[in-house]
Amino acid sequence: MYLNCKTFFSFRYGTFKTEDLVKAGAEAGASCMAITNINNTCDAWDFYEYCQLQKIKPLLGAEIRNDDNFCYLLLAKNLAGFGEINCFLSLHLQNKTPFPDKPLVSAKVWIIYPLGKLQPAELADNELIGVRPEEINKLYGVNVNEHPMRYVVRQPISFQNKQHHNLHRLLRAVDKNIILSKQQPHETGSITECFVGPSHLFQHFCAYPAIVTNTLQVIDTCNVEMTFKTDKNKKHFTNSPEDDRVLLKKLALDGLRCRYGKNKEAAERVTKELGIIDQMGFNAYFLITWDVIRYAQGREFFYVGRGSGANSIVAYCLKITDVDPIELDLYFERFLNLYRQSPPDFDIDFSWKDRDEVIDYVFKRYGKDHVALLGMHSTFQYNAIIRELSKVFGLPKNETDALLQQPDANFKEDAYQKYISHYGSLLVNFPNHLSIHPGGMLISEEPVYTYTAVELPPKGFCSTQIDMNIAEKVGLHKLDILSQRGLGHIKECMELVKTNKNIHIDIREVEKFKADPQLAARIRAADTIGCFYIESPAMRQLLKKLKCEDYLTLVAASSIIRPGVAQSGMMRQYIYRFHHPTSFEYLHPKMKELLEETYGVMVYQEDVIKVAHHFAGLDMAEADILRRAMSGKYKINNRFMMIREKFFNNCREYGYPEETTREVWRQIESFGGYSFSKAHSASFAVESYQSLFLKAYYPMEFMVAVINNFGGFYNTELYFHELKKTGALVVPPCVNKGDYLTSIKNEQVFVGLIHLQGMEEQVAMLILEERSRHGEYLHLQDFIERTNIGIEQLNILIRISALRFTGKNKKELLWEANFLQKKNKQHVPVHSSMFREPPIEFRLPQLKQHPLDDAMDEIELLGFPLGNVWNLVDVDLSNYLGSKDMPDFLHKTITMIGYFVTTKPVRTVKGENMQFGTFLDKQGDWIDTVHFPDSAKQYPFQGKGFYILKGKVVEEFDVYSLEVNYCWKTGIKGRDPL
Repeated sequence: MYLNCKTFFSFRYGTFKTEDLVKAGAEAGASCMAITNINNTCDAWDFYEYCQLQKIKPLLGAEIRNDDNFCYLLLAKNLAGFGEINCFLSLHLQNKTPFPDKPLVSAKVWIIYPLGKLQPAELADNELIGVRPEEINKLYGVNVNEHPMRYVVRQPISFQNKQHHNLHRLLRAVDKNIILSKQQPHETGSITECFVGPSHLFQHFCAYPAIVTNTLQVIDTCNVEMTFKTDKNKKHFTNSPEDDRVLLKKLALDGLRCRYGKNKEAAERVTKELGIIDQMGFNAYFLITWDVIRYAQGREFFYVGRGSGANSIVAYCLKITDVDPIELDLYFERFLNLYRQSPPDFDIDFSWKDRDEVIDYVFKRYGKDHVALLGMHSTFQYNAIIRELSKVFGLPKNETDALLQQPDANFKEDAYQKYISHYGSLLVNFPNHLSIHPGGMLISEEPVYTYTAVELPPKGFCSTQIDMNIAEKVGLHKLDILSQRGLGHIKECMELVKTNKNIHIDIREVEKFKADPQLAARIRAADTIGCFYIESPAMRQLLKKLKCEDYLTLVAASSIIRPGVAQSGMMRQYIYRFHHPTSFEYLHPKMKELLEETYGVMVYQEDVIKVAHHFAGLDMAEADILRRAMSGKYKINNRFMMIREKFFNNCREYGYPEETTREVWRQIESFGGYSFSKAHSASFAVESYQSLFLKAYYPMEFMVAVINNFGGFYNTELYFHELKKTGALVVPPCVNKGDYLTSIKNEQVFVGLIHLQGMEEQVAMLILEERSRHGEYLHLQDFIERTNIGIEQLNILIRISALRFTGKNKKELLWEANFLQKKNKQHVPVHSSMFREPPIEFRLPQLKQHPLDDAMDEIELLGFPLGNVWNLVDVDLSNYLGSKDMPDFLHKTITMIGYFVTTKPVRTVKGENMQFGTFLDKQGDWIDTVHFPDSAKQYPFQGKGFYILKGKVVEEFDVYSLEVNYCWKTGIKGRDPL
């Protein structure tokens, strides 16, 4: 009887969670329900599964609206009908066209119009009229019996009760961006859109029993059948599964010879993996991934295959990954095994500049009806809730900011604050709008519309309305095509080296990089700024503490830096054992054999598998189930309990002491929550080495590439600082020599126009295009006439010295520019030198330019000065110690001055705020600081600039930092510090 049910996936309208809707239906006595969210089918399959659990018949459909106007309901008679609904939604959502008054769908779909829109005689066989209980009085005078099969009961279900109707009203106001007092009745749903028991519905329609009977008959015709967790992906890459098996085997064996030559261990492992891949039906998945990689290689796109896929030697042989699983003792079962319930996926990183082309290839190669980006759902969280509800209630900005800054404060018992707090708590985690998964792509055997509608976000690639969890439930497993700025650094650096030095780099010579002593020295010194994953302050400190200089230690560092490992205390334990390898005991000789590489500490997810298999005798698949259960990715069920029992029984049979077995189990349990794949860490470490190689041998080009890709841990200023340390001559933008991005010629670097605050991209491109077509600009008048640039944009270029080729200083140029601009107002650009006017000669008094003026202009327009920043500080630097002095003052209080780089706020176990700071000293060396709660509260950071730092020098594993008890921002010459 409930043909029009909505959840909170009717974005900013419904208030039911999907599971709660079904439970409420069961409590109301429903035997059948239809999910009909507004213009989407986001949670249809979750609804389907919850209905099955409650023994309720699920109907799938959608409620179609144009803005606030209800058009009709669409209900699927079968799976093909559901596909039609999804296709219909997709067509109009992608093209952003209004839904038609009468939809073009087949007889596999019921169409239910609102009462009064059409007359029964106008309806096709699959078209109906829905009557709401409160509309029964409108049937008086209508001869229902003349068309008894044309009417059905339509009781909308949108919210739980009066309280949630209020929440619904707030959501509608948020959606319309209006204050609540301006809301009109037609903009919200009726308060009657709640569950009414079937008996009450029958009573409403007692005068029209034919409507009830027809409703039940319509329900009987709807039977959507879906089997979850069965493979719905593209079935084969070639013409048949057998051809897939043969092709994958050939490619793997070819790759085996290329990667390993004659290697019996590798050959046996390839054969074993191919058997499991074939048995699990993943031949096509491997081949499709290989096909994507083959395309990328043909286009000379740099990529990195990472994640648990690097545990596969077949993936290594296909060059999907560059991590040798034999070298690192990686287990294939971590990626794929016969017991794995959720599908694995490959993570392939491309440069952010190349990723869209790779995605486009996949769409064209496998067909737009079978390919889609994976969607996800952005949800309401605390800050957004406060801001949105504050706007709805009409609160001024200062009160909104106060609520955000002091959520527990009492603002004079303000009623609106209570409303925001109460309804805000109900709104947490509500879906807000459709978004896109960072990289997931689906390639389905049947048209993707069979399972979901697809929309067209601004990027231009269709994305599903279902998210990753529902896709996995349906049986669609994703291929992750990800973008990464770090790869952009590497690719652009290689291109710059080719252009600037005419040197071709083979960046995949990773084994050579691992053995390079210069790279080892840079890792040990933590000279890693700009290098992927190993440049943050925390990572630099960790590398120093570990005296890291080799690949395996870097792989471990990439894992133990993860928040969970650090918070659990295992990172410190690992570092301690690294420095004192003889001062601890292994739990058991077998544990030493298994974990000697990591000093008895389980660092990787693979360590759980290793211990479970070799210590406790579980087979590899069982060990992976244990690993997944411990990490919370696998529900602890009867199979898990059986594996646990087997773990302890096997250990008893091996004769291990009971306390040893229990301690090993305890460590596995405590490890699970923060585990990290070794294959993932190894992939990161490979890319780190590639970055390090470029930084070591081509430092100028590397830092320019980092700057131009706008990625990394730090801000642009820090990377320009590193660039200057390489010996490069960094000069301001130049309209004759520079470019939109930062460019390098020999050892001279021109800052790109892109960094100029207030500079319009369109104007910058016009300047560069005009120069490219007709040559360099001759003088200021020539520049103005040829570009017809506006005075504001021209002043920006003059102030940043981008017209210094004229030989005149800024003040002279600014004076002349204003005169020439007035003269040029009606000027049509002329490019032929024959018709250019000779430059006007100006006779001006001498206008002096102070170097400090240049620095101030650079700070205002670039955000930082290009010269030595320490020339600007308004204190005597000789009064302050530097980073190199810290070892001589261990445990003593000293005063330093630092140029602010970054800070990391954290919470203590007591919930108090503290800070870790990073500064540069006057020599350009790092100062790392700790600001405990009292200091952080008394001396809060005040943004960029110079800070006087007073505190105690402390040391941990030969790494020094300053525990700050006094921190004050000082000024620059001619400026107030605040």
